[in-house]
Amino acid sequence: MYSVYKGVKIKKFSPIKTMLRILAAILVIILIVPTTNTVSPVLAEETQNNQQNANQENQSNTQQNQQQSQQDTTEAPPVDISDAKSVILMEQSTRRVLCESNADEKRAPASITKIMTMLLVMEAIDSGRISMDDVVTVSEHAFSFGGSTIFLKEGEQMTVHDLLKGTAVMSANDAAVALAEYVGGSEQAFVDMMNMKAAELGMTNTCFKNSHGLDEDGHYTTARDIAIMSAELMEHEKIFEFTGIWMDSLRNGQTELVNTNKLIRFYEPATGLKTGTTNKAGSCISATAEKNGLHLIAVVLGAPNSDKRNAVAKALLEYGFANWQFASPTLPPEIFNPVKVVGGVESEVEVTAKTKPQVLVKKGEELKLECFTEIAEDVQAPVELGEVVGTVTVKLGEDTVAEIPLITTKSIDKMTYSIMLGRVLSEFFCVNTQ
Repeated sequence: MYSVYKGVKIKKFSPIKTMLRILAAILVIILIVPTTNTVSPVLAEETQNNQQNANQENQSNTQQNQQQSQQDTTEAPPVDISDAKSVILMEQSTRRVLCESNADEKRAPASITKIMTMLLVMEAIDSGRISMDDVVTVSEHAFSFGGSTIFLKEGEQMTVHDLLKGTAVMSANDAAVALAEYVGGSEQAFVDMMNMKAAELGMTNTCFKNSHGLDEDGHYTTARDIAIMSAELMEHEKIFEFTGIWMDSLRNGQTELVNTNKLIRFYEPATGLKTGTTNKAGSCISATAEKNGLHLIAVVLGAPNSDKRNAVAKALLEYGFANWQFASPTLPPEIFNPVKVVGGVESEVEVTAKTKPQVLVKKGEELKLECFTEIAEDVQAPVELGEVVGTVTVKLGEDTVAEIPLITTKSIDKMTYSIMLGRVLSEFFCVNTQ
């Protein structure tokens, strides 16, 4: 039965039926809306911390297993490295070692040391502590260095930009020390920063004694550690604007610069990174190159001369590009099924992969990749946008090569008594316009 009031059709209810319907609505709310258990803040925080610690431990164990698996399967270089004492080939984004020989042998690194110097300078720039346009006054200490230099004079002023260019292109010792003093306050304080950064990066076989790389007792590193700090420096893409220079100049053209890394001129994929030569270290290089989205790092230590050093580095890079690639495995279709939401204003939520999987594999192995999915049957409201509800594990044989989080595509609020009451009552007290 309906009555019409000012053009609006209103459904009539008897008082008894109305009360019964309201009681029924309340009963529905009590049965549907989940009861909230009261937990003390201390216990809740402790539980959350325990869950976070467990997740971190699981992630750490997974990473350790992957690293151990990688170390177990790393092969010797399939190219002639007889002219080098120590080599390693690493892919930058994954930090995966593709081949190595004597990679953990401690050796004098010569001017490859400046990779860490440039890394700390780039971090200071990116953090806003210094800028490329800052003007540095050259100290007597920086002026005193010989070897490869840009002929700085005591009291001379030069921008961070030009000092960085001199360090990256000419391997200038005086420029490196001037930058170290400007960032650290003194070279010794800067060297302390270098060693702290090395420890942070896991460079366990490295000890720096200076910022320039000239031979000094107790100043050593390894091919593996050099690859690690090279990969970290490559995260600061602006550095390639300096390491990729073949020829340039300073002081309005008065000081010519020619890159000590001849691969920049004669090997097209080359992007950097740093050379070094001393009597103790021999001829060394950390050579970086990019082709088809693959960023490789070839470290060569202890070669007899720069020609043989460059030949070994180029052979390693060519091997990497010829035999390795990134593959995108096909994700299982079930990951796109919605997940049930318990106690939410919506009953389910859509799921997607957090990132597009890119897996580094040997060419020909991409068809052997297998995906295994673990996804929650349901999630408790409220649901956050981007909340992790599962994982796709990508395996190559017994090795785990990637783990991709599965996340929610939207947020869903928790159902409350007021929301449920409003929905139920709207079903009984409906208003229809004519």
